Amino acid sequence: MAESYGAVSVDVGTIYLGGKEHRVKTACGVVSVIVHGDREKPALITYPDLALNHMSCFQGLFFCPEAASLLLHNFCIYHISPPGHELGAAPICPNDSAPSADDLADQILEVLNFFGLGAVMCMGVTAGAYILTLFAMKHRDRVLGLILVSPLCKAPSWSEWFYNKVITNLLYFYGMCGVVKEFLLQRYFSKEVRGNVEIPESDIAQACRRLLEERQSVNVTRFLDAIDQRPDISSGLKKLKCRTLIFIGDQSPFYSEAVHMAANLDRGYCALVEVQACGSMVTEEQPHAMLIPMEYFLMGYGLYRPSCFSDSPRSPLSPSCISPELLSPESMGLKLKPIKTRVKA
Repeated sequence: MAESYGAVSVDVGTIYLGGKEHRVKTACGVVSVIVHGDREKPALITYPDLALNHMSCFQGLFFCPEAASLLLHNFCIYHISPPGHELGAAPICPNDSAPSADDLADQILEVLNFFGLGAVMCMGVTAGAYILTLFAMKHRDRVLGLILVSPLCKAPSWSEWFYNKVITNLLYFYGMCGVVKEFLLQRYFSKEVRGNVEIPESDIAQACRRLLEERQSVNVTRFLDAIDQRPDISSGLKKLKCRTLIFIGDQSPFYSEAVHMAANLDRGYCALVEVQACGSMVTEEQPHAMLIPMEYFLMGYGLYRPSCFSDSPRSPLSPSCISPELLSPESMGLKLKPIKTRVKA
């Protein structure tokens, strides 16, 4: 397979969330892909947000037994890391050409071809959600559906552009310093998770902070530059006919962006889930809020959760609090309907 597509795969001994790493050579450089599960099953592609990889962006979701059983029962997982964001990544050579958002989307196609995959399900967070959406728009026949968490679709606002330039300058002069970590944690998490003088920082934020220390500043800057120069894809969303499930935390700085995206998608193919008391990274902060919407969304594809797992008592959702339109067989997981969740104290 590697010879057919001009790619090289190298397995390493380290196991990541039960999967194995492959190094796939593409036109934009080598990309790390962690494969987890039975490769005879349909493929689920994941793509993380800025400065993250599958460990720091998706481990909360895959450590949730009910969600993990739902996803691993139905899919083989392919965790794609942005170039230079994998665990133990070395600094990318400054002389290597920096990829654009389009390049990163095309890189996904090369990964799919390398593994011999046809149409796939996609799950992305914020910047990763943008890359996967762009990929779906460019290669519609290769995407079954999209599960997007705090997605982007517009070009950066002036405030986001300025924010990104500050981070870029800090990374250039000081590397992954404490100030950059604080900026990134604000991007990812709600105030409750980040803590304050009265409330200690949560274990989730502390773990993310430690994982950020492993990122090479030049690698993060390259991905940030690609996202900071992204084009507005809002006008093309109506033509995107794959089913789309969007999650957004009500404390996410990208809340209005996600609502805008949902409003511009075909309402017959999209569902919007608002998660209360949550930041952008729902996969880490409130993964249980994703369980039941994903169950009903995947039922539209004839997929299901194993019966050995009952409904989780920890889930803030129950069928009675989900929009009836979302549960109907005709539009299961497809109807645009905000679903607000609240975690019980």
